[in-house]
Amino acid sequence: MKTIYLANPYGFSAQQKSKLLPEIKAELEHLGLEVWEPFERNNQIDFTKPGWARTVGAADVSDVRNADAIFAVVNGTPPDEGVMVELGIAIALGKPTFLFRDDFRRCTDSEDYPLNLMLFTGMPPHWRLYWHDNVLDISNPDKALAKWATEGRSFDANGKFIEEHGPIGPDCFGGTDYPDSCLDCGAPAPCNVDHS
Repeated sequence: MKTIYLANPYGFSAQQKSKLLPEIKAELEHLGLEVWEPFERNNQIDFTKPGWARTVGAADVSDVRNADAIFAVVNGTPPDEGVMVELGIAIALGKPTFLFRDDFRRCTDSEDYPLNLMLFTGMPPHWRLYWHDNVLDISNPDKALAKWATEGRSFDANGKFIEEHGPIGPDCFGGTDYPDSCLDCGAPAPCNVDHS
């Protein structure tokens, strides 16, 4: 079973932890993934003992390293600092990286991306296939997450599916199949709209 690290800030709030997190986790599990949720995995740590923060941080970094992929909740302006560090680690390690943001506020320095452009330099060029803006979209069979979870395939820089995912970057080429929808707007392929 594939593992996915669920980077999120929801464990800091009892209401978010009980109301928002279970729905996201359930959608990921619906795809057949074993979800590594850091607040759940660290609940055995005694937060009254000195050094607990380093223990938690080290456990989270270890989980990011050992998980097969990362799914990050990037709500907020800016998104949670810990989540962004975990994303940086995962991208540097070449992990398949999937983002969730249902926060409508703009948090960007670019018209091309909804968040800081540095995050997207580590994502595949067709990052929208790795982006989810509502919970029900998580299991969308046309998105990269569902393809990776169920078929072990990801998209390359040309928007074609590749069988195995290596380090993400501009050198991700190859593949044999084309996605069923436009990489820019999600319309059924072929899309005749000029997105330039």
